[in-house]
Amino acid sequence: MRVVLVRHYKTINNEARRIMGWGDAPRAADWESDLLQVDAFIRQRGIHFDAFYSSALVRARETLRYFAGIHGCSQVHASPALNEVNYGDLFQYPKRWVVENCPEYKTDADFVFPGGESFHQMQRRSVEFVLSLQHAHTDDNLLIVTHAGVIRGLVAHFLCLDLAANLKRKVSHRYIGELVIEHDGCVYYDEIGMHSGFVRDGIVEVPWCSKPAGPVRRESSQTTPTGVSVDSAINR
Repeated sequence: MRVVLVRHYKTINNEARRIMGWGDAPRAADWESDLLQVDAFIRQRGIHFDAFYSSALVRARETLRYFAGIHGCSQVHASPALNEVNYGDLFQYPKRWVVENCPEYKTDADFVFPGGESFHQMQRRSVEFVLSLQHAHTDDNLLIVTHAGVIRGLVAHFLCLDLAANLKRKVSHRYIGELVIEHDGCVYYDEIGMHSGFVRDGIVEVPWCSKPAGPVRRESSQTTPTGVSVDSAINR
């Protein structure tokens, strides 16, 4: 199973550096530019998707519908297991205030945020969900739209890295992570979009392989149907 991870579109809370978690916020003015660049990278790789998944949060579901629309697929699946970490009562707080007043923020992976959950709890549920997809998608390519925290958790788990030590790794809205998962483990990881902090900070060299891997399925780009509308999901 090959999983392509991307982050949701940019929101005004992302621009203002405010805590999101399980809350949502309107799209940023230039939200589509990131998604167009992500799609361009994906098409350069010639990846054809067999299934589309996202978190249950609005920003991820709308991003997934955007990609599903331009790739000519109407079947999308959303799961709260892929939601960002639940920051609980900290929703909408400025990140600078949280750093100054909550020392456990992005330092303690077991700290449970008031009214929310811990980073490790988020990591466990998202990893379990991704692994649960193997039976139905053994030989498939999956696009998963999720969140920076979930991406850190998945990369840390599948590449056997300590989560607490990597909670501050940057994950841009143009990040694209590619994982090949076999028998509950990752055998191949690459970043085909804007590199994350895992790569830029020298934590991971890409492409990363846990063992000599067989050929990764590549497909030439296919022309998608014209006139596919996603306006019902995203009012441009």
